[in-house]
Amino acid sequence: MTLFVAGLPYDLDDAELNEIFEKFGPVKSAKVVMDRDAGKSKGFGFVDMELDSDGLEAIEHLNDISLGKKPLVVKQAEDRSSGGGSRPAPGGGGFNRRDNNYGDRRRY
Repeated sequence: MTLFVAGLPYDLDDAELNEIFEKFGPVKSAKVVMDRDAGKSKGFGFVDMELDSDGLEAIEHLNDISLGKKPLVVKQAEDRSSGGGSRPAPGGGGFNRRDNNYGDRRRY
């Protein structure tokens, strides 16, 4: 079971994240998401637990506790293939060069 974990202290690393969750069972992987440009934590990560039952126990015990200034959010990660990404709303929503905020229809 893959868990989404938010509200992490910005100085927490992968090993520390792993250490928190291994108390509930074997951890396949623990990864704090880093900002590529800044090289700093984004404050969330993912933990892959070997057993679903261990993941559910971790959710039960860790969700809404505070490790730092913010309470943790621990929940089952959503499947990436299920959508939810940033898509334009039906009926448009994309940027059109001809429609600008100047009230005219200049061609570019």
